[in-house]
Amino acid sequence: MRARTALTAVALALLALPVTGCGIRTTSVPVDAGAAPSRVPCDVPEAPAPEPGVPVRAFLVCGSQLEPVDRRSPQSEDKVSGDPVRTASALLAQLLAEPPEAERQAGFTTAVRAPLSVAAGRAGDPEGTLRLSRQPEDLAPAALSQLVCTFAESSAGVGGHTVLLAGPGAYPPKRYRCTTQLRERPESAPPTAPVPSAAATPAG
Repeated sequence: MRARTALTAVALALLALPVTGCGIRTTSVPVDAGAAPSRVPCDVPEAPAPEPGVPVRAFLVCGSQLEPVDRRSPQSEDKVSGDPVRTASALLAQLLAEPPEAERQAGFTTAVRAPLSVAAGRAGDPEGTLRLSRQPEDLAPAALSQLVCTFAESSAGVGGHTVLLAGPGAYPPKRYRCTTQLRERPESAPPTAPVPSAAATPAG
């Protein structure tokens, strides 16, 4: 009887071996799951020598945010700094251009697309108004955010990190603000501020 009990125990132990062998064993060796996703640097190396032209600053999209990049405008300094419309035109040209290789490698892109131009405000507009060839609200949100921050942070703005923009139609201009929140979320609608009183300029 004792021998039969011992044999039964041995048989049960042998039957359990295949089940145990099919289990997944733990290991202390780390599993290679691939490289972690790299963060966009958004940092352009400085050029070895200053490029010709007037220094300007444009806001591009990088890492789902707006980041400033320093550029050089081919226009003369008196044209860029002395006339808000020419300043805005020079900056718009920077936004419309495809970013150079160094900026693309750093993750910069632009959402501003042609055809698009900028001109002075019409009679009755507040001083400093810039009128685009397309209605601002019809632009892609990121493109409008780029324009707002690029213009507002230059001499084309009207102070207080704001710019007066309108389209080709009869709609009045709006005073758009470049805020930290907008730079962090350029896909959102740019905030507005109260529009100053219109200049007393008679039509015609």
